[in-house]
Formats: sequence, C-alpha cells, structure tokens
Amino acid sequence: MYAIDIKECFSYVLAAFNYLRIVFLFYTQIVMSSITPFLVKRPNSKNLHPITIRIIKDRKPVYIYLGQAIKLNQWDSKNCRVKNSHPDYLEINQLIITKLSKANKSLLNAEIKEDNLSSKYIKRKIISKVEDDFFIVAQYYLQLIKDRKQFHQFDIEFKRIEIFREFIKKKSLNFNELNFELLKQFESYLLNNRKLVARTVANYMITLRTIFNLGITKSAINIQFYPFGKGKYQIRFPETRKVGLNIDEIRILENIIGLSNAQQYALNVWLISFYFAGIRVSDVLKLKWKDFLDDRLHYRMGKNSKLVSLKIPDKVLNILNKLDRDTNSIYLFKEFEDVNVADEKLIRTRIKTATRNFNRRLEIVAEKAGIDKKISMHIARHSFGNISGDKIPIQLLQKLYRHSSVTTTIMYQSNFVQKDTDEALDKVINF
Repeated sequence: MYAIDIKECFSYVLAAFNYLRIVFLFYTQIVMSSITPFLVKRPNSKNLHPITIRIIKDRKPVYIYLGQAIKLNQWDSKNCRVKNSHPDYLEINQLIITKLSKANKSLLNAEIKEDNLSSKYIKRKIISKVEDDFFIVAQYYLQLIKDRKQFHQFDIEFKRIEIFREFIKKKSLNFNELNFELLKQFESYLLNNRKLVARTVANYMITLRTIFNLGITKSAINIQFYPFGKGKYQIRFPETRKVGLNIDEIRILENIIGLSNAQQYALNVWLISFYFAGIRVSDVLKLKWKDFLDDRLHYRMGKNSKLVSLKIPDKVLNILNKLDRDTNSIYLFKEFEDVNVADEKLIRTRIKTATRNFNRRLEIVAEKAGIDKKISMHIARHSFGNISGDKIPIQLLQKLYRHSSVTTTIMYQSNFVQKDTDEALDKVINF
C-alpha cells in the first residue's frame, strides 16, 4: 500500500479548487458581462429611437448614448447595426464600432485584472477615454445641430471648428490643452492673420466654450481645467452699430424708377419686409397668398414658430397687386415654387442664394437712388427700428418684433432711440 502524504494531497485539492474557481470566474464573466449596441424602444420627442451601447455587468445594465437617433425600421436588430436605408448609415455604424471597441477593451482589462468593477464605473472609464478629445466632442456637437435641422448653423459651426483645427495643426486635442494661452493665441490669429472683426472672433470663442461645456457634461473632464470666465479667458462682445434708413430714404426707394425687373423684384421683397416691421427674409420668401385673409397677414415665424397676425398696410397691397400671379401660384415670391418644402437643407440653400442675390441687387438700387448707406435685407429690420425710434410704446414694439422678452426689445431699440440723449445734450450746451 502507498503511504498517504497529507501535504501532497492537500496541494492537489487546492490546485483543483483554484482550477474550478478560474473556470467559475470565466463562466460568470461570460454570462454576467456583455456589451452590445442597443436601440431604445421608447421614441424621443421627434419620434426617433436613440442608439446606445448597453453594458451589462453583474446583471446591472447601463447605457452610453451615442447622440444618434433613428426610425425603428432603420435598425437591424439581428446584426445590431443601422440599415443602409438611413442616409448616414456608414458614419453611424463606424461610430458604433468605435464605441464598442473602447467598451470591450475596458471590460476585458477589468476581467484580466479580476477587478470587481461596476458597470457604471466601466461606463465612466469608457466615456472619459473616448470623449476627452475636443474634436470628438465637437463632432457630437455638430451632429446635435444637424439633428435639429439647423443646417445654416451647422455650416457656420463646422467652418469655425475646421479653422481652429487648422490653427493648432493637430487632429486631436486633449481638453486640458485648451487653456488660456492657446485661446489668446487663437484670438490673435483670427484678428491678425484672418483679419476678422472682434464680434466674429467672439463668436468663434463661443463655439469653443460651448464644446468645452458639452465635454464637461459628457465625460470626466476636471472643472479645474475650464479656461473661460472671470480671472480666465473672458469673451467680450463689442458694441455693434446698427444703421437703418430714415423716412426720406424710404420714400426715395418707394418712388424710384428705372430699375431692372430683377432689381425691382429685390426691392419688393425688401419693402414687404420693412412694412411688416422687419420680418426676416426667410419668412418673407415663405409667405403664401393664402396667408392674406380679411385684410390681415397670418403666418408662423420660422425662427421660433410663433403665430403672427398683422394688418396689411395699403403700401403692401400696392406691391401685391403688381406681383406676378397665376392660378397655380402658391407663394408671393417664386423661390419656393415647385420645391419640396420638407427638404430643409434645400430650403436653406435657396434662402442663402436668394438673400445673396437680393443684397447684390439692392446695392445697385442704393447707388441709383443716391443713398450712401449700405442696403441689405437685414437693414429692413434696422430701418423699421430707426424710424419707430421712441414713437411706439416698447410693449407694442415687442409684439411687432415678435420678441419673447421685452428686455430683448429694449436692448435692440436702444440702438435707435436718441431723442432723450439729444435733448439732454442740448440742455447742457445751448446756453
């Protein structure tokens, strides 16, 4: 018979126990941990379904939202990806792959080290790694604007971010590198190299600040690195000079002759804008013949969707009677005829092109009229403010301008109200 070595027997038992422990741990990690793309079944306010990365560890799920939302029928639930019926399916699927790779690496590292990490901790770790890059968050910021269908704003913000990228000559930038010194250097570059005015420079800085704030909300960026605010980089807004036409200049435009058809067309758009208290060119171009009912104009503002009802002045009726109209005409002006109004990107392009053409023709009109001031579509709003001055109570002006707050009206109108200061000056010097 063989002698029993207690120590040797114990070592075999211990080895077997360790083996079983490893197998158990491996099994539980496989069963209890998973990372998968996931489409939220509950739609958002736009009736779209957000795409997330779902992390399950120890049976506890957390979700990393990708900032993308799609229709339910655009999601391939079997392969966990966006179907090619979505116009941006390639880009969104690439984003999913990138996030999924980061998440898997973090979870695998935790399993190798046998760290008892929670799913929430893994989420924070993933987000901080992925979104500590300024330009990754900037891309997310641009997508938010695009999702809101603010295509004009998207173009502006995209250009600002690309110019900043050109300036730093880097494809990535850690948020803690975006400090006071870099911001001052960028400010100097915009002013001196690109010859931008101070107000435009301030707008660039607002874009950088917005992205930084978004980065703070989405990742583990330490607030101590925040470079904006008192005692740090302060965005300063220079006072802007708003110059509108006066009554005599408006009368000249109303009675001018010798214009080409294209110049008269642009002037009609401008005058319609002025007569209705300076409504924006985008709203003028969207005016339909059916909006004019019972001697009133009824329309919905494009900027804030407010319903507006205004009396139709006799001067507007004179213009309406001269406009081309047939039985198939829908709009007062022709820019949106036979256009799919649901295509917001196309509509935005049409508005930009039309405004550029109007402004070019209005410059010629001003020259023919002998008016030295610059005339553009936006000057119609300034001209109304200039002529109204302090003649109309501020509460009524607020309604005419469609401002949400009377404070906005007071600030806007302060550019044109000069009677009080003129009288005060006269009282001092007329002795």
